[in-house]
Amino acid sequence: MRLTSMTRLVLIAALLACLPAATPAHAQLSAPPNTANNFRDTSMVRAPAGARVAIYEFEDLECPACSHAFPIVHAAIEHYHIPLVRHDFPLKMHIWSFDAAVTARYIQDKISPKVAEDFRRDVFASQSGIANKDDLQNFTRKWFQNHGQNMPFVVDPSGLFTQEVKSDYTLGERIGLTQTPTVFVVTQKSWTQVTDMNYLYQTIDAALAQTSAPAATHTHAKK
Repeated sequence: MRLTSMTRLVLIAALLACLPAATPAHAQLSAPPNTANNFRDTSMVRAPAGARVAIYEFEDLECPACSHAFPIVHAAIEHYHIPLVRHDFPLKMHIWSFDAAVTARYIQDKISPKVAEDFRRDVFASQSGIANKDDLQNFTRKWFQNHGQNMPFVVDPSGLFTQEVKSDYTLGERIGLTQTPTVFVVTQKSWTQVTDMNYLYQTIDAALAQTSAPAATHTHAKK
């Protein structure tokens, strides 16, 4: 039997109607709703092993929006006692952010993670006074002096910290980042991009509620 074009179209439509609706591999969730970026691969955007909820962030030390987000993110991790998974994503349009990130990695490795956080915080606070790499060098030298530290003549002679920042940037490209900060609230199974920092706490609350242990309704307290 020869099928006419119209008959073929009817059969194809019927077959398609029987197929399950396609769903994206990773739902683009956001707070507020419908503001998520169109990411390519978010398979790695998850909480660390053993953590119910975490903040997963990409930042650029030359980015004013990152400067605004920094104290909010850090207040949240202290309030909720959840980990921060931070990656550097120095935008190519920015002149000195890559070098600042390398210095922060040096401080984290050679001095302490806490002092490195202080450096990042102070860089964000001083953004308006850092216009180029020479300004960054002068700022960094004074910062080391003010914190009782000796600034090395060459911060990264082996290239280790440079490679770490490059690896973070490559990861951001794999995800499909287009802006900083990019902030996710993540669990072991899902993520929500927070595009407005005013929504950060309620997003964490929701993630904690979703990952809480189910109520043990079958047990009774001893009298």
